[in-house]
Amino acid sequence: MKSVGLFSGIGGLELGLGRSGIDAALLCENWEPAASVLQRRFDAPVVGDIRKVEALPACDVVAAGFPCTDLSQVGRTAGISGDDSGLIREVFRLVAEVPPTWLVLENVPNMLTLHSGEPVRHITDWLDDNGWNWAYRTVDSQYFGVRQRRRRVFLIASRAEDPREVLFADETGGPAARKHHSAYGFYWTEGNRGIGWGEGVTPTLKGGSKRGIASPPGVWIPDADIGKAICRPGIRVGERLQGFRAGWTDGLGTLGERWKMVGNAVTVPVAEWIGHRLMSPGVPVDVGRSALEPGRRWPGAASSVAGKRESWQLSERPIVVRQRTSLAGLLGQYSSEPLSLGATTGFTARLKASTLWRDERFVAALDTHIAAMATN
Repeated sequence: MKSVGLFSGIGGLELGLGRSGIDAALLCENWEPAASVLQRRFDAPVVGDIRKVEALPACDVVAAGFPCTDLSQVGRTAGISGDDSGLIREVFRLVAEVPPTWLVLENVPNMLTLHSGEPVRHITDWLDDNGWNWAYRTVDSQYFGVRQRRRRVFLIASRAEDPREVLFADETGGPAARKHHSAYGFYWTEGNRGIGWGEGVTPTLKGGSKRGIASPPGVWIPDADIGKAICRPGIRVGERLQGFRAGWTDGLGTLGERWKMVGNAVTVPVAEWIGHRLMSPGVPVDVGRSALEPGRRWPGAASSVAGKRESWQLSERPIVVRQRTSLAGLLGQYSSEPLSLGATTGFTARLKASTLWRDERFVAALDTHIAAMATN
């Protein structure tokens, strides 16, 4: 099978599909640092601005993690008509001209709730009006063997096949059992409304600031030496948290640009799971489902096959994957650095002034870290 990647970034979708036997025939990415990664890591030709692409080559899969800038909670929230997220119309233009067997779309869960679900309604209405079957499902990267909590919506459509056989053929019934963790992730840039607390995982990696400043999450390692227990992972840890091999973006952009590339990527093992199911569709699991009524809140999973819209009760953990290296182990294997005195002081002050729940051991560790950094 052959794929075309649109808004390819650094190739998370394409790498995962490739691992399942679906080779990229063409990649499209307009941001030069990310395009340079694609040119180094893939054999397929790379083109730029999607608006200048006249037509796609015949292929089995078109994959598009289209921009979330206008859909994300931390973005502009302009909606599907925004300048960036609105580029989904270019995907529609291209697949209408040369329809692939499968269309794979990826974006943030906020597309299901923003403006009463207008983004997902816009997409699914176009698919319905143009004779495509579709299904979408929200899944979380932390259940695919990486140490990052990252919820994303994957939508698969086909004019001839049943996409439920791809997205709904696997189900575990829910998250794994809770256990003791040796490290905890958090957003040190926040502290007023939330901190993104993660037990054994980091919160979702972000694309970074518009000024290109690197903004990896923070990690607390309770058993680490004083001065090292509150730290920031290095970029190679970030690459591993997305399922890339360490060094995937080496030498291709500033540190801030590399964090942006990694933060914007699709998690590789999630794409690999989808690729395997595209190659070998299964039987949709027997779970509770009901009619998807117009005007209702969009569920975490839904489908429309032969014009029949349904809501599905599926978890965000479709498969069981053995967790590999722990978060603390990743930071020990690759580089990390203590969170700076200024960053820790500012975060701690915001956290203490808030009414947010917090582990008091974590607060004590922050105070200890501040004291240690102040004496260095």
